[in-house]
Amino acid sequence: MDERLPDPELFRRGGFSLAAKLFVKHDIRATERQMRRFREFAQAQDPKADAVVAMFRRLPGHQGRRLFEQALTDGIHSLDDPPRELVDFFEHVEATPYWVDPVRLDRGAKAIIRTGVLGLFPLGDMSLMGGYLASRATKTLVATGEIERMASQRLVETAAWWMDVTTPGALAIGHSGYASALRVRLVHAHVRAAMNRRPDWDYDEWDKPVNQVQTAGTLLLFSLVFVYGTQLLGIRFSDRERADILHLWRYVGWLLGIDEELLPATEEDAWRLFWLLASTEFIPDEDSKRLAKALIESHAAIGAGRGAVGKVLSHVSVAVHSSISRLVLGKTNADFLEIPNDPIAQGAILAVAAGNFAAETARRFIPGATALQEYIGALERRRYVDRLGRVFKLDPTYARHMRAA
Repeated sequence: MDERLPDPELFRRGGFSLAAKLFVKHDIRATERQMRRFREFAQAQDPKADAVVAMFRRLPGHQGRRLFEQALTDGIHSLDDPPRELVDFFEHVEATPYWVDPVRLDRGAKAIIRTGVLGLFPLGDMSLMGGYLASRATKTLVATGEIERMASQRLVETAAWWMDVTTPGALAIGHSGYASALRVRLVHAHVRAAMNRRPDWDYDEWDKPVNQVQTAGTLLLFSLVFVYGTQLLGIRFSDRERADILHLWRYVGWLLGIDEELLPATEEDAWRLFWLLASTEFIPDEDSKRLAKALIESHAAIGAGRGAVGKVLSHVSVAVHSSISRLVLGKTNADFLEIPNDPIAQGAILAVAAGNFAAETARRFIPGATALQEYIGALERRRYVDRLGRVFKLDPTYARHMRAA
């Protein structure tokens, strides 16, 4: 048998090293042969979605976009003589895979909802910040310029999308989460087309833009890293809840056009895939630092225009978010990204996590407490989205991103 490869940096130090010891029962290291097979997906994209975007460019005006939106809400058979590209795309996504279990999707969504707005912290401080370590994936973000100029807007839109796809019932065909997943898939295809038109895209160094490996990596940041991150903050999930959360994201990944070979069926599958990503993709560079700086500045912006109180808010916001990132990513990665180091804030985060863990332990033994927490979490999320809608002009169709691409 092939020998297993050594652990990457992310699995040798920091929070992920501890998580792997606590939650992974077997040796998840890959062999050289498995690594080569995985890297083949860095040259694979999403032919069905790419064909739809090419069709958009071929048809006059916004006709292609209007046809897509109608098929999205009413089904492909509601269109008279639709383009072949649109038929191929929707006949595929409307043929739900045999392994999708609606009951498990709803259970996974309820487990996520129970975390309320606390669940947003892993998204920004672990998923997005950790994702910046993957320098090849960040090249499209840097090339569009959007993530630096509008870091706060993108962070908010990511949170709103996450809430869309993690609401019970929302992933049913034609519903809001299903539509959001497919719209983001089209955004990826638009970005791919734009990057492929650039004469300066370095295919040898950066692989194909928005390829299958990168999209699978994004999926794990929302699924496995979310589960691990919320547990780090004191949330407790049962084995079934963790499995159901990953089941939900497996289906979201399928809607996003990820090859089924890359879709984890179990938690151990997810850890094995994450190990491969950490070994091959988490290679930070100067662009990683730029994006990390933009995200930190977006956290500081919470105090803008509020005088002395605002300065305190900015300091606390940066300290809290940076401390969570450092605890998870480890000293070496955090120092490279130039994430502020505040040991006092890190101690406070651990103390809060211990309090959350105690409360969560009690919840599991109090009749009705879990249902109550799900209700409170859903209420928190709705209020948060309402506040976001008043501050930011959220566009659920993502038309602006498609035009920009």
